[in-house]
Amino acid sequence: MNNLVSTIKKQLKSPGRILHQINKQEGDYYCPICENSLRRFYPFGNPPRPFAQCPYCDSLERHRLDWIFLKQQTNLFENAEKSLLHVAPEASLAQKFKSIPNLNYLSVDLDSPHAMERMDITDIHYPDESFSSIYCSHVLEHIPDDRKAISELYRVLKTGGWAMLQVPISAQKTYEDFSITSPKERKKHFGYWNHVRKCGPDYINRMKDVGFQTKTIRANDFLAPSELNKLGIQGKRLIFYCCK
Repeated sequence: MNNLVSTIKKQLKSPGRILHQINKQEGDYYCPICENSLRRFYPFGNPPRPFAQCPYCDSLERHRLDWIFLKQQTNLFENAEKSLLHVAPEASLAQKFKSIPNLNYLSVDLDSPHAMERMDITDIHYPDESFSSIYCSHVLEHIPDDRKAISELYRVLKTGGWAMLQVPISAQKTYEDFSITSPKERKKHFGYWNHVRKCGPDYINRMKDVGFQTKTIRANDFLAPSELNKLGIQGKRLIFYCCK
């Protein structure tokens, strides 16, 4: 594990403008999405997590971490033409993605009226290798046939492209039981009424099984403790970065 972490750290890009901007903020906390200095982040969740939600843009820890990773460690902001498939679009991130030059952006969701297209990601109606990047956060834990969804995301990703397929890590090992169908029992077993599994770090194997080359990266692999504190992000938070 130490060798893996060392390898990942060597491959990560050195901090750029956004991390220097974090350190320049005068407030106790900072949201890199809405770029506001804050006196505090609000509690959020059940049970509530302290310092979780931005009072301006409603971003949570995962959104702030993912945004910084996208800014610092991917090619999303380079000048070349590129495309992004955004699954279950978060309002604050969707607006930021739409403002990126030379980015062909598409948001999809099965139910949300905020998405540009209505789509089931277990049956994506786009040809093979349609998108150069994919962002899908906290979606797969809701989908019974998640392996089919991951396979579809792999299919529509271009060779040489990348995907961030984020899930909440709430167990040491992934746990699912499809005989559990009632909202009450799902909340008891999986933490939320609309989740069909608890995901552990081993969930990365489902991405590898369809062909993704996947790295597990921790927040503290590329953010200093002072930066994590200012952003309201836990250092152990994971990013699943998948390449094709």
